Amino acid sequence: MNSTIEKELFEMIGDNHQMTSAETPLRVDAFQKSDKDKMLAIENHFFQIMEELGLDMTDDSLKGTPHRVAKMFIQEIFSGLNPANKPKISVFENTYQYDKMLVEADISFNSTCEHHFLPIIGKAHIGYVSSGKVIGLSKLNRIVDYYSRRPQVQERLIMQIFNELKTALETEDVIVVMEAKHLCVSSRGINDESSFTSTIQYSGIFNEKENRNDFFSLIKKEK
Repeated sequence: MNSTIEKELFEMIGDNHQMTSAETPLRVDAFQKSDKDKMLAIENHFFQIMEELGLDMTDDSLKGTPHRVAKMFIQEIFSGLNPANKPKISVFENTYQYDKMLVEADISFNSTCEHHFLPIIGKAHIGYVSSGKVIGLSKLNRIVDYYSRRPQVQERLIMQIFNELKTALETEDVIVVMEAKHLCVSSRGINDESSFTSTIQYSGIFNEKENRNDFFSLIKKEK
């Protein structure tokens, strides 16, 4: 493909916030290097980026930045790329036989747009009806956090959380809503600071409008 056409295609994908895979695109050798080696490589590369920007890397305020960025990438904002960091999802028997909807609203999350590496900041709302299994409330937050901590598009993020919950809870009766502000929209490009993006995914009993409306009523009460 002509390099100019290829660049235009990649620019279009990024500007339209398109994803090319429902799974996070990872190479087969993604985890052959240790975190320590990855951090060292990122530190060196980021040093060069800062130098290319014309920054004085002998300045005391900037000297430690490449290391801080490398540490942040591996240990914090992209820690969800490594399956070793996946939270242990403990489920329990629904011994008290609660058979109505359970809702956890306003779960804060921070993610990163994979097209411009700028923050995505928002809230997730989760509902499910037990088919015999229940999950600790904090585990819902941890699932959202784990999948958020990787380069993402919001459509993929909600699907990964949704599928994880269905698998862990062994039920189709799951609904997830996500609302987020994308800094790649508010701080560059169109510079629209007021808009936000909403996504929804559901199955099972939530295919029925009445049950979705019950869920929406509950998350509004939580706000």
